[in-house]
Amino acid sequence: MPENIQPPVVKIIPEKLEKFGNERIDNYFWLNDRENPEVIDYLNKENEYYHKMTAHTKDFQKELFEEMKGRIKEDDESVPYLYNGYYYITRFETGKDYPIYSRKKESLSAKEEIMFDCNELAKGQSYFQLGGLSISPDNKLAVYSTDTIGRRIYTVQVKSLETNEILEDKIEKVTGTAVWANDNHTIFYSSQDEVTLRSDKIFKHKLGSKQADDVLVYFEKDDTYNVEIAKSKSRKYLAIESGSTLTTEYRILNADTPDGKFEIFQKRIRGVEYSINHYKDSFYILTNKDKAENFKLMKTLETATSKENWTEVIPHREDVLLEDIEIFANYLVVEERSNGLNKIRIMPWSGEGEYYLPFESETYTAYTTTNVDFETEILRYGYQSMTTPSSVIDFNMTTKAKEIKKEQQVLGGKFDKNNYKEERVWATAKDGAKIPISMVYRKELKKDGNNPLLQYAYGSYGHSMDVTFSSTRLTLLDRGFIFAIAHIRGGEDLGRQWYEDGKLLKKKNTFTDFIDCSKFLIDQKYTSPKHLYAEGGSAGGLLMGVVVNLAPELYHGIIAQVPFVDVITTMLDDSIPLTTGEYDEWGNPNKKKYYQYMLSYSPYDNVKKQNYPNMYVSTGLHDSQVQYWEPAKWVAKLRTMKMDANVLYLDTNMDAGHGGASGRFEAIKELAKEFSFLLDLEKIKK
Repeated sequence: MPENIQPPVVKIIPEKLEKFGNERIDNYFWLNDRENPEVIDYLNKENEYYHKMTAHTKDFQKELFEEMKGRIKEDDESVPYLYNGYYYITRFETGKDYPIYSRKKESLSAKEEIMFDCNELAKGQSYFQLGGLSISPDNKLAVYSTDTIGRRIYTVQVKSLETNEILEDKIEKVTGTAVWANDNHTIFYSSQDEVTLRSDKIFKHKLGSKQADDVLVYFEKDDTYNVEIAKSKSRKYLAIESGSTLTTEYRILNADTPDGKFEIFQKRIRGVEYSINHYKDSFYILTNKDKAENFKLMKTLETATSKENWTEVIPHREDVLLEDIEIFANYLVVEERSNGLNKIRIMPWSGEGEYYLPFESETYTAYTTTNVDFETEILRYGYQSMTTPSSVIDFNMTTKAKEIKKEQQVLGGKFDKNNYKEERVWATAKDGAKIPISMVYRKELKKDGNNPLLQYAYGSYGHSMDVTFSSTRLTLLDRGFIFAIAHIRGGEDLGRQWYEDGKLLKKKNTFTDFIDCSKFLIDQKYTSPKHLYAEGGSAGGLLMGVVVNLAPELYHGIIAQVPFVDVITTMLDDSIPLTTGEYDEWGNPNKKKYYQYMLSYSPYDNVKKQNYPNMYVSTGLHDSQVQYWEPAKWVAKLRTMKMDANVLYLDTNMDAGHGGASGRFEAIKELAKEFSFLLDLEKIKK
């Protein structure tokens, strides 16, 4: 690596922050100002430092990019699905970054109608995202939304699919989600608070009217809740969902009467979550009511929706998490999770002959996909594992015949799934909990402690980290890396209790689980501290921040993507997007016990004088979820405190938000940066 290139020096302006008699000095608080030219100058200097320090890897990054891009089928398309008389298809063309949305009337041999070519819409934009695409019941109009900054603030418009004209209707600074009433004339959409970006309002818009004239249908006063609107699969109901981390409440309206009043389905009760599916004269309700921690399925008539009318369809089970359902005329399909794996259960309404879809692999992911029709015997589901490319499968629930409609193609001619081994092992946490780890590596690998290993995890919000196939990951595997996912507490991988044991005042389990997984992988000679790397993004970036403070000696390198590292200051600032809605996840630091607990692990507050691993930290200037200043302040503080000569990079995308770059190939360029960071540390040059 180059000598004599000095990292930027950030000026120190101490800011005293006090709470509950505890005083914190934040030397870099001033970086919290996107409009300050000195802040932009600092971020640019960090970018310049990163580029100079990694200049020797630039050619290799290009090679890695071309290699990963070369495995992707550029002229790809989705499996068509039939909805309301049209087959809908999303496809990509060679050399183009963005999808094309099209449809064909009644038959796949019919003429293609291109609804949206995002390559055209994205011209002249450094970032582009199409969202909220919804077709009117008469198939003549499409409502859609666009974001050109990456802050998830959308503009909603309407296009005539008959003339290709964009109507004059323009709804600005909203969430991008919009649905049609059944009159083909009324649109409902959600909008967010301008400062916090909390989705808090539902509006009704009539075609041809101005946004200023739109009617406020619902305002969510509680700032720990978000609202959204959707339409039932039956197309009969519009439903407004108010949701916080722990509680939900629905309001419903017959989609034929858009000027009617939304009625509460079941009023909110703190700690009770429910979701609703409509079929015929009834609603099916997935809920944790009555301490059903892993959820149960209940049913009620559409004329009597409050909880005293609910009757049980599938009871609660201690060892099985009920995740979702799909309703068909003759079958109920249930998505479950047990022992950390997805199960798909087929239950005939007749009550006879239920069964589970058979899955062979040791570790895999299976999930239902686009099933828009009640009157069919065909269930469409997806399947993949760490060695099996993603497949879309049509399964006949009566005959049990299955048809693979599409398997992801891996181009380049070198991929053979038989060259790789996937494995699930269990590490023991310090309190005795057994933590699953899913791994993939080349079959010839020897367990001698010399293998580079990239350990990944998330561990928050009950988000289960299901295994996926990745053609880009082959770039690491084929150079001798092991890739491991640690299914730590804070996710829902082993049921709801697994989540409960990794949040609020038990949050530290998330961090110590990850460290215990690392120790296990070292003990079992999969790798060693000289070759172990860790990666996480967003709340997984918080995980990285804690891990490097607690156990820096275990890791040679860390990748922290858009990391949430300034926990206390962020959670005390209720003007920042997402803050108040997060209290049920992290705790409310305006209460002393949560303040003290969060302070004890907050990465930024716990940086100390010690050695740290090599680190690559990435962020986006326009990120609405983890503000850029969190990683910027963290890196600035690390620079003054760390006692080692290891590299520390801050790479800020000045055009993007939380999700990074928007084009499909731009995202691979970001991956090439991360991979070259790891391979450079391993002294792998080709």
